[in-house]
Amino acid sequence: MLASYRRLFAPPGALAFTLAGLLGRLSFSMTGVGTVVMIAARRDSYALAGAVSAAGVAAVAIGLPLLGRLVDRHGQRRVAVRGVLAAAVPFAGLLLCVHYGAPAWTYFVCWPAASVQPNLGGMARARWAHLYRDDPAARHLANSFEQALDEFCFMAGPVLSMLLCTSFFPEAGLLIAGLLSVTGVLLFAAQRRTEPPVRPTAHGEGGVVRQAGGLRAVLPIFLATGVAFGSMEVTTIAYSDALGQRAAGGGLLALVAAGSCVSGLAFGLVRFRRPAAARLLAGTAAMAALLLLPTAAALSGAGLTVLAVALFAAGSGTAPTMVAGMTVVQESVPESRLNEGMSLAVSGIVVGISAGSALGGAIAQHASPGTGYLLPAGAAASAVLLTALGYRRLRRPAAARAAHGPSAAENSAVAVGAGR
Repeated sequence: MLASYRRLFAPPGALAFTLAGLLGRLSFSMTGVGTVVMIAARRDSYALAGAVSAAGVAAVAIGLPLLGRLVDRHGQRRVAVRGVLAAAVPFAGLLLCVHYGAPAWTYFVCWPAASVQPNLGGMARARWAHLYRDDPAARHLANSFEQALDEFCFMAGPVLSMLLCTSFFPEAGLLIAGLLSVTGVLLFAAQRRTEPPVRPTAHGEGGVVRQAGGLRAVLPIFLATGVAFGSMEVTTIAYSDALGQRAAGGGLLALVAAGSCVSGLAFGLVRFRRPAAARLLAGTAAMAALLLLPTAAALSGAGLTVLAVALFAAGSGTAPTMVAGMTVVQESVPESRLNEGMSLAVSGIVVGISAGSALGGAIAQHASPGTGYLLPAGAAASAVLLTALGYRRLRRPAAARAAHGPSAAENSAVAVGAGR
């Protein structure tokens, strides 16, 4: 496995932009926990902390596609540097407002403006696609590797943020996240050798969502998948708390990400002959089946040890689903609008996570412990149904390429960036 992935870094600059991007992506996974812990500690209100966090999620869902469009038009370096520096001002403003006890409304001004930052995960995948534009097997390997990196960040980021907040002061987690974000983006943008060129938009390529049937079909699937992610996180924390082992919640969620990380690395080594739509259908079906395991473990009262094993197994269905779904996005949008298309897909996941967290919290508040695991299982089942209903549109981009020969979109990238 190591030898297969090592060959990805043969091109000059590949390792440098990967490490730089990893810093920025780690910071993104730290901000959610850092914001909630900071506001809850200073204002003694989880309701306020949750509302501010939700406002940031809404801003990401709206702003990320707009930022992606700017990257398509002007290039990664120009947009990334300006974007992260512009976000740094309200980011610092939130830290100061919380620390010095400013009115709560200032949080709702600062945090949404600070939340919209460059999508380093998407831009990293675009670089891999540019480097390996003539090697589909290497692109698949790189996309799977990037998905594994995403999962690693979502394992390490929340734990690091919580550790900083509790060991030093409430603002420490978000402060370090901001520093990592600026450092990572600036170092990433400095890697000029691997930056893909700006592609001019051809006539008729302006409406990505309107024209891309595959992308339109993927968005509701990713929305349902996001609901599964968000509800499983809240349900796991609430369930461990109900058993009197609240501290175990973070470790259980890390096992979900670990399962996805391992499966993502293994997925990259598999050579596929079936189209991406078929892989997406198989991935959502596997994810739905595997999510029945934590449901059964919780409802049967099997205990946290059995639940931990079930969550690790359930997480293994995530990476293949995400990689296959974003491959459909890759095949659906014109190369000149790739970042916008990827950002729209990530926004769908983010909105789903937010909705899933709210629904999962409501179920945890009013139902018996463990009942909430029915929600992610149901959301995953909905993703299977949506994939089956939209299968013809999902296959259409690949069928068009087979009929008309390779297109520029074949050499584009996939991204998760995601939100979770």
